[in-house]
Amino acid sequence: MCIAWFKNRFGRGRRAVGTDPKGQYSGEEPRDAAETHNEQEGAEGTMFLIIGLGNPGTKYAGTRHNIGFDTVTAIADAFGIEMRTKECKGITGNGVIEGVKVKLVHPQTFMNKSGECVRALMDFYKVPADDILVICDETSFETGRLRIRAKGSAGGHNGMKSIIAHIGTSDFARLRIGIGEKPEGWDLADHVLAHFTREEEPVVREALARAKDAVRCILADGVEAAMNRYNGK
Repeated sequence: MCIAWFKNRFGRGRRAVGTDPKGQYSGEEPRDAAETHNEQEGAEGTMFLIIGLGNPGTKYAGTRHNIGFDTVTAIADAFGIEMRTKECKGITGNGVIEGVKVKLVHPQTFMNKSGECVRALMDFYKVPADDILVICDETSFETGRLRIRAKGSAGGHNGMKSIIAHIGTSDFARLRIGIGEKPEGWDLADHVLAHFTREEEPVVREALARAKDAVRCILADGVEAAMNRYNGK
C-alpha cells in the first residue's frame, strides 16, 4: 500500500514499505526471501501468519477494499515490524507479538488471487490453517464495525474465496472490518475501490486501533476471547 497516504490519513505507518505506480514496493529496498530464510531457519516456536487482504499499488492505496492492508500496516507500526521481504508472491515482515512469532503479510497478487500467496507461505513454512488469521473488508457492516470468526464461508469476498480454494479449507480465523454498504445505484466494485470520506476517517482510525488490539487479543487469549471482546464494536 502507499505508506505516505496511510501516514497522512490514518497514522504514522512507520515501518512498512510503500509502492510505486507499478505496484512494486519502494522506500526501503525490499529484501529477497533468500536473504531472510537463513535468519528464520532454526527459530523455535510456531509461526502465526497474519494476512491483510488488499490490492498492491498506489492506485488502490487507502481504498475501502484495502482496509486489510491498512490493518496489517498499523500492526507493523505498533510492534516495530519491518515489512520489506519479498517472498511467496507477497511482502512480509517477521516479529513477535504477545510471545508469539508472527509473519505479517501483504499479498501482491491482487485481491482475487490472494490464495496463491497464502498457500505458498503455508507450504514453505509448514503453517497449518489453525495458525493463520485473514483480515479483510466487509460491505454488509457499517464502517468500522469488527467481526471475528474462527471459521466460516467466504461471504462473497473474492479474496477469501481464493484463499479457501487454494488451501482447501475454510477453517481458519478471520477478522472482517466494515466498510459500509454500497450507496443505492452504485456498482459494488466502484464502492469497494472508492476512498473513505473525510467524515469516515476518524471512524476508520478508531477501527484500525481496535483491530490491532483484537489481533493482540487473539494471539494472547485466543479467538473466542477476542470474539467476546470485540465483535460488533
